[in-house]
This record gives sequence, structure tokens and C-alpha cells, in this order.
Amino acid sequence: MTDPGPEAGVYTISVAAELAGVTVRSLRLYERHELLHPARTTGGTRRYSQDDLRRLRRITELLADGVNLPGIGKILDLEQDTHDLRTDNTAVRADNTRLRVDNDNPTQERPTQERLPPETARRRSPSRRAPNVVHRDQRSRPG
Repeated sequence: MTDPGPEAGVYTISVAAELAGVTVRSLRLYERHELLHPARTTGGTRRYSQDDLRRLRRITELLADGVNLPGIGKILDLEQDTHDLRTDNTAVRADNTRLRVDNDNPTQERPTQERLPPETARRRSPSRRAPNVVHRDQRSRPG
């Protein structure tokens, strides 16, 4: 049998509280402030995951630093946004590297857009070398 993934809710509220060193009441408070989102069983019992415990540790660190609960929510959201942007940036850099290699080897057959995996197929932006296109919000300048 394999271990559950880090996102699988396996700990009850009392076990999660004990593992994190907080009270059950605190866990309920954090959930009320939408800092935690544990999974629920069909009967409504909360189930906390390893990811929830990791987030809970971060909450307790921020509380120890004197940050209030609304501030913690904003910090956690910003940290998640930063993580997502870094992940996207890594993917874009990998795509860029692949495209540079393709451009450096023009004689090789290149995959068409349809054959690329969905996560690497990106919409192409209009060429920056388009002929003198004047946008309606641009003011004409004297030559």
C-alpha cells in the first residue's frame, strides 16, 4: 500500500492540533478566517493533510512574529501567488530554451503547434515587427 500524497486529508482535527502544537479551537478559528481549508468527509468531519500542517506551521510562525489573522491571510495569498508565478516562469523559460534550440536548428523538422503538449502550447502574441501600426490611443507626433 502506498502512502497518501501531501494533499490527502488524513488527520482528524485533534491529531492535527497536537501535531502542530495548537488547540482545536485555534484550528477552527483559522478555518473561520479562511486561512485553512481542510477536506471534509461525507459526514462533515475535518481531515487535515500534510500540506495543511505545513500551512499551519507557517501560520504559527507569522503569529509569533506578531502578524494578525487578516495580515496572515494576505501574506499566505502573496506567498502562493509568488510560488505560482515562479512555477509559470520556469515553464516559460523551458519553452523559451526549446524555441531557441529550434530556431538555431532550422533544418530539423519542427513539431507543429498541434503536436505540442497542452502545457507548452501557448498563444502567440502579435509580432513586434508589425508594419507601422498606429493604435487609436497613440497620438501622432510631428516628424
